[in-house]
Amino acid sequence: MKKRLLDVLMLIIGAFIFALAVNLFAIPNDLGEGGVTGITLILYYVFEWSPGVTNIILNGILLIIGYKFLDGKTTLYTIITVVANSLFLHLTHDWHSPSHELIINTIFAGVFAGVGIGIIIRVGGTTAGSAILARIANKYLDWNISYALLFFDLIVVFSSYFIIGAEKMMFTIVMLYIGTKVMDFIIEGLNTKKAVTIISEHKHEIAEQVNTLMDRGVTLLSGKGNYTGQSKEILYIVIQKQELSMLKKIIKSCDTKAFVIVHDVRDVFGEGFVDISK
Repeated sequence: MKKRLLDVLMLIIGAFIFALAVNLFAIPNDLGEGGVTGITLILYYVFEWSPGVTNIILNGILLIIGYKFLDGKTTLYTIITVVANSLFLHLTHDWHSPSHELIINTIFAGVFAGVGIGIIIRVGGTTAGSAILARIANKYLDWNISYALLFFDLIVVFSSYFIIGAEKMMFTIVMLYIGTKVMDFIIEGLNTKKAVTIISEHKHEIAEQVNTLMDRGVTLLSGKGNYTGQSKEILYIVIQKQELSMLKKIIKSCDTKAFVIVHDVRDVFGEGFVDISK
């Protein structure tokens, strides 16, 4: 129950930050956006329709159509997010950025949007709209959520060319790119993992110290040198990013001639990391 309340709080905070991205930075500078928000901005620029009202109507329709692609928890969190975002879009409608520099506002629009949506997605919600499509692409095509969202958003952005013009459209694309990188960091960058492959003559000594000092499991893989034809056992270890320094010290103390490869890892499920059932 406590975690659920914390999740709802984070959804509200994320929705508030995203609303600020729209009202503080995007609208005053005639910038577009992606997805449903981009469509609401086009409608605002053309007909002066309230973004808060059109946002909840359009996202409500998409939720009715696409709810079957979301589980119960995600659907509930998305409804909370859409309602909170629409409310904050209305309440902060008259807020303004202290800067009048277009490039500064573009950057901060991207940062605020990326942080807001990243927080929402991180706790299991979506902003509906193109986020639903992004989750479908992630589930069935294994697309990265951030870049799937960018893909669908760009379709709307290019459509806004006829309303905001070429220059503002280009600034909008810059804003979306910044938002995507920030969102990617919020979703994955705070909990990055490293996979390490080690070829060493002192493999058992290294493995023992990793087990003892780092409390990490080690996998032995069978390999064979192509030139020598000699069989080798290769160590494979998955660790937290901050544990890499200690692992390097262990390898150095055991074998200064070891061959080490470090890989970036996006997701890790299983014992010692994230429960795969979640």
